Amino acid sequence: MTETGTCTDEAGNVLAEESIHLGVRTCGTHLEAEHALLTGSFTATGRIADRLLSSLPRVLVVPRGQQRSALLWLLESEIERDEPGQQAVLDRLLDLVLIETLRDWFALPEASAPRWYRATRDPVVGTALRAIHDEPARPWTVGTLACEAQVSRATFARRFSDLLGEPLISCLTGWRLCLASDLLQRTDDTIDSIAQQVGYSGAFALSAAFTREYDVRPSQHRALSARRT
Repeated sequence: MTETGTCTDEAGNVLAEESIHLGVRTCGTHLEAEHALLTGSFTATGRIADRLLSSLPRVLVVPRGQQRSALLWLLESEIERDEPGQQAVLDRLLDLVLIETLRDWFALPEASAPRWYRATRDPVVGTALRAIHDEPARPWTVGTLACEAQVSRATFARRFSDLLGEPLISCLTGWRLCLASDLLQRTDDTIDSIAQQVGYSGAFALSAAFTREYDVRPSQHRALSARRT
């Protein structure tokens, strides 16, 4: 869910900071003031979201001169239109603005882009990462992924470890367990079904790896997640 708009109420009064949260929006207003603040909110939960957020600073700023797309102009234009389908357009534009903002920030000389971001741009390791993310259940090995990247096993293994800071098997295991954690939290699928979706032979194999990584059994993780919601 996303919401976009200026930080005012329906009467045009400026909202207090504690009042700005997911759901506050005013669209169809004119952005005629000297300064206008456009805000967008995302709900992001789960271990995959945590992996992304943990690699970012709490606040990041992209100077106007470093912004490479016209998406913000499109966002401002859509806010002022107040036509049918506006919210659907705003939601999609906000997704694109977020992606472009992260790209622009990672491109700044002073920014420290995480290893995984730099690795996705590598012609060898990027190919392997996309394959792992697209099909986590496949029985990936150094050899099969080296074939995907069209390099030798030794070249692939060395390049992967250099760019990611960890060997393939460790990275693959971490990704699969993050997926399993989120599926346990968000679906009613059986543990055996989730195990097969993320590349484990069954519930026992997933439970052993999950408990070793997170110090909690999959069933306990699901129960704890249900209590929090």
